Amino acid sequence: MAARAGAIPNPSRESAHPGAQIDWRRVASLLHASRALDDIEEMRLVPERKVLYQFSARGHDFAQILLGLQLDDAHDGVTVYYRSRPLMLALGVSLEDAAAGPLARSGSFSGGRDIGVVFNRPGHGAPTVLPACGGVGAQYTPAAGWAQAIRYRHEALGDATYARSIAVVLGGDASTATNGFWAALNIATTLKLPLLFYIEDNAFGISVPSSMQTPGGNIAANLRAFGGLSILEGSGSDPREAAGLIERGVAHVRRERAPLLLRLTVPRLSGHSGQDTQAYKSTEILSEERARDPLTHLHELLVPAVMPESEWMRIAGEARREVEAAVAQALARPQPDPQELTRHVFSADDAAPALQEQGGLAPDGHVFAASSTTARPEATRINMLTAIRRTLDAELAANPRMVVFGEDVGPKGGVHGATLGLQEKYGVGRVFDTSLSEEGIIGRAVGMALAGLLPVAEIQFRKYADSAAEQLNDCGTLRWRTHNRFAAPIVVRMPGGFFKCGDPWHSQTNEVAWVHGVGWQVAVPSNAEDAVGLLRSALRGNDPVIFFEHRAMLDGAWARRPYPGDEFVVPFGRARAVRSGSELTVVTWGAMVERCELAAVQSHVDVEVLDLRTLSPWDKGAVRTSVEKTRRCLIVHEDNLTAGFGAEVAATLAQESFFSLDAPIGRLAMPDIPSPHAPVLLEAAVPDVARICRAIQRLASL
Repeated sequence: MAARAGAIPNPSRESAHPGAQIDWRRVASLLHASRALDDIEEMRLVPERKVLYQFSARGHDFAQILLGLQLDDAHDGVTVYYRSRPLMLALGVSLEDAAAGPLARSGSFSGGRDIGVVFNRPGHGAPTVLPACGGVGAQYTPAAGWAQAIRYRHEALGDATYARSIAVVLGGDASTATNGFWAALNIATTLKLPLLFYIEDNAFGISVPSSMQTPGGNIAANLRAFGGLSILEGSGSDPREAAGLIERGVAHVRRERAPLLLRLTVPRLSGHSGQDTQAYKSTEILSEERARDPLTHLHELLVPAVMPESEWMRIAGEARREVEAAVAQALARPQPDPQELTRHVFSADDAAPALQEQGGLAPDGHVFAASSTTARPEATRINMLTAIRRTLDAELAANPRMVVFGEDVGPKGGVHGATLGLQEKYGVGRVFDTSLSEEGIIGRAVGMALAGLLPVAEIQFRKYADSAAEQLNDCGTLRWRTHNRFAAPIVVRMPGGFFKCGDPWHSQTNEVAWVHGVGWQVAVPSNAEDAVGLLRSALRGNDPVIFFEHRAMLDGAWARRPYPGDEFVVPFGRARAVRSGSELTVVTWGAMVERCELAAVQSHVDVEVLDLRTLSPWDKGAVRTSVEKTRRCLIVHEDNLTAGFGAEVAATLAQESFFSLDAPIGRLAMPDIPSPHAPVLLEAAVPDVARICRAIQRLASL
């Protein structure tokens, strides 16, 4: 066992019995139950193909149970991974529910929508288990977000019930090589957050030894000089040592409100998964692991000092019988209903939608200020940048649970100036800068949203979101894969598109990626008024939103409009008719709206121009109605032609309005290349007024 000298009080110096307050009989019962679940799955349910993905916790189980029993605060938040079922049992999950998950039965953690070991548990007055993800390392940054939300709710919102709450993240040693781990470590230490990094080191990442995950195979040793981080490490197999370390670690984070990393060495007594034979381990390694079995060491500690052998056997037998009964009950549950397969992608999927149990503002009954779809325009026209800033300002003033963050959004006011002055007005607790980690920004936002805040995250340029793709995808699917137990309604502001010039790194649009991303709403305003209405709808909604801010329109003269008022909203999924016409419909969005309107005027064709405004959802009805009137359609967008969103619009029209068409559907977009830098190349790549005009005239002549 090792710790930073003098940093963490050691109760064992005052007592010869660390873990003296632990109910060892309960620990033994939970450990036997966990082993019985693993055994039944490995020996019966996997061979019978009733469990398709099985991840044994044997060897990891004992210390996890001790940790779970220490988490007793109603606002504690835990992020877990696929080997964390023993912790779930210690937190009070029933044996039947624990068995139903891997069996993919109704009422389980995901209702059969996700792998059964991807756990979650809404708090309801007890610790919350944030929805797990299948990706290794994806659990770290949401835990940092939960920890920051604890501080915000305690300090900014004045809620004293968060005074001792902590966040905990479980991970294996291999996960410490991931971007998520390092992003969360930076967040937790620079902000001094109450976050416990609980690392289970079984010396292997599937088959790869820990020495190939981190130098020397010991992440704790490598982090001893990491600023702002306390370290504890030792055995997760020795009952008294593990109990003492876990007690000290949890107590330290609660008391100091600061991060700590606890590394426990544990044996992995089964393969990585049910299909893993462990042929890569020598007989010596397998023998050494069996010698460290915590079940054996717990027996040595408790029998006969705490209980006779007969009681130990009775506890084991009762646990086995209870697990057998629980498995039978889980098997008796119905299979998931295929009729519900597409439910809970978005919050309003049903005529009478049910709220998620946890996440966002809605489950707490938050009431927003009055909204109106009627604009009350001021006299002066403002640019889109000012419109976005004023909307953020108004919503920050109206909603104390809203926070705005990203790289350079503080004193600088964002690289485009959208947050200028907001930190000065609302303070560093509500408008704040982050480290340069898009994964950290989005993962943190997810954790905050799950804790009941409204995070508004800025990604400086669309291309930079690629490094956060895992967190963005996980966020979008969260409602569906937890069967509406959880949702994370975050708003991600994402500038992009061409400006005075282009380049492959700052000028990408590729908005279609997030339309294809399950569970995301996507807004692409073309002018200041719509930017206000769409952003306010996003900030008052109950789904995650990508709010795409086109760089060319932020200060573009055409995009300027009067500010429409602090109540103005534009509902998602409603296109705007920019221009009425009877001969041809142009469907477009973003920066192309201005060019299409100008081209329509120059074409001498009676063109109807539709600005979709949102791509998820998109206004199929308005597009079909217009095309069935004009009988011709041209789709114009800045993104690449192949698999751009225009292809979706075209396919829908071909399927649903084919017999109304008098000509083929036309598409005009960028060629399949990155955005070029030189202005002359950019002009050749992006559809301009002249090319749009020619396309209109050509299509109208067919």
